[in-house]
Amino acid sequence: MVRQSGKQQIAIGKNPERSRDHNRRVVMDVVRMHGSLGRMHIAKLAQLTAQAVANIVDELVDEHLLMEIGRLRSGRGQPPIQFAVNPDGAITIGIEIAADHMVTSVLDLSGKLRSKSIVAVQDTRPEYIVPFFARQVEAVRTQFPSKLLGIGVVMPGPFEIEGMSSVGPTTLPGWGSIDAAAVLSAASGETVIVENDANAAAVSERLFGAGRTISNFGMIYFGVGVGLGLIHDGAPFRGAFGNAGEIGHVVVAPRGRPCACGQNGCLERYASVYALKEKLAAAGFEKSDFEAIEVLHKEGNPVVREWIAETAEYLSPIVAMLENVLDPETLILGGALPDAVIDDIIDALQALPVSVASRRTRALPRVIRGQTGQLTAALGAAALPLFEAMTPKMETSPTGMTDKVA
Repeated sequence: MVRQSGKQQIAIGKNPERSRDHNRRVVMDVVRMHGSLGRMHIAKLAQLTAQAVANIVDELVDEHLLMEIGRLRSGRGQPPIQFAVNPDGAITIGIEIAADHMVTSVLDLSGKLRSKSIVAVQDTRPEYIVPFFARQVEAVRTQFPSKLLGIGVVMPGPFEIEGMSSVGPTTLPGWGSIDAAAVLSAASGETVIVENDANAAAVSERLFGAGRTISNFGMIYFGVGVGLGLIHDGAPFRGAFGNAGEIGHVVVAPRGRPCACGQNGCLERYASVYALKEKLAAAGFEKSDFEAIEVLHKEGNPVVREWIAETAEYLSPIVAMLENVLDPETLILGGALPDAVIDDIIDALQALPVSVASRRTRALPRVIRGQTGQLTAALGAAALPLFEAMTPKMETSPTGMTDKVA
């Protein structure tokens, strides 16, 4: 269940004891969002009984997931003991497997990045990646002996799904018919959650970035291709078969550039990092990695400027379509591009078509830039098990309010 706090939906607890797992998540989420709170304040925000909160807080402290941080000095009487998330209580590992590199990130329980590494890979087929992945996990476990909540892996996928994004140069060869989660879990001896990069990026923005106080938004993610991650009522929305947000193969230019999916004129052929790199290579630029694109943009390179204009042209009707279909609070743009490039794309999108989002009074602009930067997918990967452990599944009532719980 949820209730409204201003414009933000907050999950609340359920009584009685049969909902204990949900209530633990609610307590962790409330404390995470507010920094530090006393038991009575937690009970008020979560709409749980004082006794239920006392029991859960004691349990979480015993498990080193919460910690006491002293008493709040205010007002009369005995000051209440404050509790906060214990950053050293557990870690999560996030691994992004991309077409030419692997990023490994480690988050503590507060969501702070403790470690990151970027390693170039020459071969992304399973027979090479799986043992390399296992070695990366073992290295992290040696460095960080804290409790491991889980491992998140992001790939351009999806997997075991007949989706258009399983073909072409923006995906990984050899993974289409493999249960990636099962294979990687067996290799590491740990529970592995596998997600596509756009959904992971949306989770990253929800926990740590521009979507932290937004319950319903779309994340247009520039990986090698382009995808859409959806957050609905505070949780990822994947669709019936895991293909929700497959915007990269929406045709935006009939009879346009041929795409590996078999169609012509897909969005991915114009508004993607791969398309930008194609343009740069055709113009004779040998380097087109993140740093090179950042330098070229700063220098006002005409190829980069042309790509930004083209991206905005083809993305503009997609933005309006997503608004009309999904009615999000906002759309967030982010991914494997420098912030300044994304800012210029957003500036070029100012003349957006009319949609249901064309309201005079808006709390947020129609399109905003993400805050988690180049590492958003890797952070999202590590955030996946954190999200599963600390974020309650919310059920929205018709009015957005719930009856008060005793």
